[in-house]
Amino acid sequence: MPGETLNVLNALDVAKTQLYHFTAIVVAGMGFFTDAYDLFSISLVTKLLGRLYYYVEGHPKPGTLPPNVAAAVNGVALCGTLAGQLFFGWLGDKMGRKRVYGLTLVLMVGCSLASGLSFGSSPKGVMATLCFFRFWLGFGIGGDYPLSATIMSEYANKKTRGAFIAAVFAMQGFGILAGGFVSLIVSSAFDHYFKAPAYLVDPVASTIPEADYIWRIILMFGAIPAGITFYWRMKMPETARYTALVAKNVKQAAADMSKVLNVELEAEEAKVAQIGAKPANSFGLFSKEFLKRHGLHLLGTCSTWFLLDIAFYSQNLFQKDIFSAIGWIPPAASMNAVHEVYKIARAQTLIALCSTVPGYWFTVAFIDIMGRFAIQLMGFFFMTVFMFAIAIPYHHWTLKENRIGFVAMYSLTFFFANFGPNATTFVVPAEIFPARLRSTCHGISAASGKAGAIIGAFGFLYAAQSTDPKKTDAGYPAGIGVKWSLIILGIVNFLGMGFTLLVPESKGKSLEELTGENEEETGVQAEGQDHDGTVPV
Repeated sequence: MPGETLNVLNALDVAKTQLYHFTAIVVAGMGFFTDAYDLFSISLVTKLLGRLYYYVEGHPKPGTLPPNVAAAVNGVALCGTLAGQLFFGWLGDKMGRKRVYGLTLVLMVGCSLASGLSFGSSPKGVMATLCFFRFWLGFGIGGDYPLSATIMSEYANKKTRGAFIAAVFAMQGFGILAGGFVSLIVSSAFDHYFKAPAYLVDPVASTIPEADYIWRIILMFGAIPAGITFYWRMKMPETARYTALVAKNVKQAAADMSKVLNVELEAEEAKVAQIGAKPANSFGLFSKEFLKRHGLHLLGTCSTWFLLDIAFYSQNLFQKDIFSAIGWIPPAASMNAVHEVYKIARAQTLIALCSTVPGYWFTVAFIDIMGRFAIQLMGFFFMTVFMFAIAIPYHHWTLKENRIGFVAMYSLTFFFANFGPNATTFVVPAEIFPARLRSTCHGISAASGKAGAIIGAFGFLYAAQSTDPKKTDAGYPAGIGVKWSLIILGIVNFLGMGFTLLVPESKGKSLEELTGENEEETGVQAEGQDHDGTVPV
């Protein structure tokens, strides 16, 4: 049976959409803008790094990163992100969301700048310092996942909470887009001022010495948007749900939210003590009670995010390889180093503009109408359909006359990833767990996703190589080819549909209703949790 909710929390649940909601979206969203920019911009410059640092004299193809170096450069930030999600997720529940929020931003800004300043007297030295700084960049980015989601969910009203959390995450789309635009502008400027022949004409002159500045400028630009929002992050008050339900300081919570909502709120200290004394509001993460109430929910959020990110990150990080395989990007030897950056950036920007960004904002528009469950199930379904439609007749799409069709199908898989599980897997863990464990559980769910991303990033790098050893990239063993790699990703998407059945629907309910924090009797909640919290199958 639902009990009485604190007035300060009820005021947040029923509040009309106000300026502070949009301020919170922008402040939290710019963190995700930077997250996406930093994580995906590396895929725009890896071929340039190969040309600059691993050129082999007399070789018919431009230099490429050795397999172990390519895997490290692409994957080290993801490893850092996984560690950061677990650590800062836990810290956000122990110290408070706001206190930890500034630390993640400082890490992101500092390491974005340091990545572009990577140094060394040898290629190994430069790559080692780049990987070092990108790990810690990822560590900071990891903290932004649970903290931004939790802060937005705890600030939002229950009617439009899904849209607000999804809007924060949707800033990723603009971050990916910005990475493409910055790369296009920088490469165009360098191409205008420093003319160079194609690799086939003059292998040495095709990579101008000034190209070393291109990748550095692109990576360092990610620090700017994050740095701009630092002041506003520090000005945000701690969320009322953390202050009242976890820190047990309802007086401070009422004072903070009175300023935010411009209303007078009473500090109900007796009611907080009463709520906190209930056994239902004191169990820990590793307790039987948590397993009973939220075990399946945590399995659902972890497994769906894990499966999604295997497919999503392998597609995103290796778009350039897929586009090269179907001939949409010319052979590397027919271009100079700067042209190659331009062509890769143009292809990825087109995909982001036509499918990635619209997909995110479709979720924002419909998540509080359709619900999280329906959007996630639909997204996984269409990702499966379009992935198999690309993979099974793969030879058909490699023919020159069918390349536009391929790009359209490939774009649709991105559209339904973002108007689907890529957004909902971020939203739901911020809603369905108790306030004292919310940030931790979101961090665990997000870290499961990054584990999938690491598998996708490292696995696809090797799997997508040609089955013919003569046609593989330098240093790589023969793989199963792009076709079978895409079929595997289709199967992964199908499994995501199945695990979505474990994810509860949270549309239109207050956070305390979903978590049982305002229940009168512990037994009633335990008995009725599945009925209220999990979608019937």
